[in-house]
Amino acid sequence: MPPDLITRDLDVRPTTLNRAERTVEAIISTGAPVARFDMDGPYEERLEISSAAVDLSRASGAPVLDSHRQDGINSILGRVISVRIEGDQLVATLKISTRHEAILDDIEDGTLRGVSIGYSIQQHRDDTDRATGRRVRIATRWTLAEVSIVAVPADAASKIRSIEMPPDDQTTTTTTTAVAQPQPVTQTRAQVNVEIRSLAQVHDLPAAWSDDLIDREVTVEDARAAALTAIETRQITAPITPQRVTNVRDLSDPATLVTRMGEAMYARTNPSHQLSEEARPYYGMATPDIARDCLNRSGGPVTGKSGPELITRALQSTSDFPAIFADSANRTLQAEYQAAPATLKAAARKSTAKDFRKKTKIQLGEAPTLEKVNEAGEFKRGALAEAKEYIQLDSFGMTSGLTRKAMINDDTGAFADLIGKHGRAAAETEAQFLVDLLETGSGAGPVMDDGSALFHANHGNLAASGGALSETTLSAARLAMRKQKGLAKRPINVAPKFLIVPPELETTAEKLLASIQPTTSGDVNPFAGKLELLVEARLTSTTRWYVTADPAMIEGLEYAYLQGEEGPQVETRAGFEVDGIEFKVRLDFGAAFLDWRSWQMNPGA
Repeated sequence: MPPDLITRDLDVRPTTLNRAERTVEAIISTGAPVARFDMDGPYEERLEISSAAVDLSRASGAPVLDSHRQDGINSILGRVISVRIEGDQLVATLKISTRHEAILDDIEDGTLRGVSIGYSIQQHRDDTDRATGRRVRIATRWTLAEVSIVAVPADAASKIRSIEMPPDDQTTTTTTTAVAQPQPVTQTRAQVNVEIRSLAQVHDLPAAWSDDLIDREVTVEDARAAALTAIETRQITAPITPQRVTNVRDLSDPATLVTRMGEAMYARTNPSHQLSEEARPYYGMATPDIARDCLNRSGGPVTGKSGPELITRALQSTSDFPAIFADSANRTLQAEYQAAPATLKAAARKSTAKDFRKKTKIQLGEAPTLEKVNEAGEFKRGALAEAKEYIQLDSFGMTSGLTRKAMINDDTGAFADLIGKHGRAAAETEAQFLVDLLETGSGAGPVMDDGSALFHANHGNLAASGGALSETTLSAARLAMRKQKGLAKRPINVAPKFLIVPPELETTAEKLLASIQPTTSGDVNPFAGKLELLVEARLTSTTRWYVTADPAMIEGLEYAYLQGEEGPQVETRAGFEVDGIEFKVRLDFGAAFLDWRSWQMNPGA
């Protein structure tokens, strides 16, 4: 399922700084518990640190960011060189960009020590802390996405090391083999006191705490242990508040929230969808959670309400709730609609119409030839020939409903299946419309503005006698298309692009268009690589076949949508006849042939 990006903070190790290489090592995770909050209230999150749990596939080369900011390239401070597992710690080597010299200075003098990671959780295990009774969520499979340098670290279990660790071979290991301990670095009492006061400042501990340790002349190691104990005690006794969110969300814009929640709902039914960062916080919300959120923002009562009660009240009292389902439904509808396109669309041109009135399409003939200018410098006036055809939109649609029972059961799979069928039905409607138009008049096509059918001897686009698909008949169709004349009665040299056949002629057409390596000049296939094959299963004739030109080069078949509403559209409302949400799928669509010169037809034999 799509991951939810989360962050947590640790400390860098400034004494491992290499100014020449611009690198520094940091303990980026110890798996220490961090307070979180979800729809069920507060809980404690822990990260499992092991090669089986941590996915480091994106770690090498991952960005080093300024406080998780993703609002521009200036927020990129550097990149991650390598990451390794040392016991219960995740250690990374970071390289700072040459654009951020001041960052290295601040790391070197200890001003910047906080490091935070961004990660996504794929699998977790829920448990309960026996000592405190709190919910615990242990991430058993998670992916490191980025590392950030931050002002204040949150994880008290971080440690600053005084030596540089051996280079990483870019592989992770969970070995617990003992490592030779380095010789301790001698510190003066003044240096130890500075370190203790720094611990107090970083972890927001009172001055009395640091004064007591200094008076007792404790070591740095004992001070760190005391800081950890003080912070753990504070976390147990203090109320848990939600962690800060690194992405800015405008909670005052209902339309924005509808879009993000709709996308999150769609991602739950379509795991392949790449969820946007803005929609990630809503991914885990079930239907009752969405109803609760909508009621909260509209001022409705939610305290003590069960899931069914929340859904019922959301349907009755807020417009956002149906709108979220509409957004998700539209995404599902468009995905299924795009996955089942009409075959004849490839040989047609797309346009839009402002309304449902008959739209006149004026066809301009080719420009007149240029004539020699006489000695007096007089230019002769030329004129463009004109013709016209018509195209008009019609509306197609259907209604259905998502029952309150399905919403209470959070049956998003059935919801997606229902809407997906509407998307495929819309594509089928368009496909059948184009085929019916092509086969109007017992296969002769619609009557054009000149009074003749689309395929007619007067138009030079109908074979004199039907013939089976072969090199000879296909060559004759291509020749007839090449010899077509425009409105000015001059050859326009129409180039064929598509061969359209029913499924009964598919194999014959494939053989005819196949590229073969000839051994003699007589074996050369003149159509190899020249035409694209389109197979339309809805064609009723098993023998009739067509050759068409590129619609981008010359007008022919054109289909249109209502301006601003391309493809099927979804509308929703709280149901009255249906106890739930009613959906209406509407398609405003039309098609027409605007020119016959780009199509050739052979009735076959």
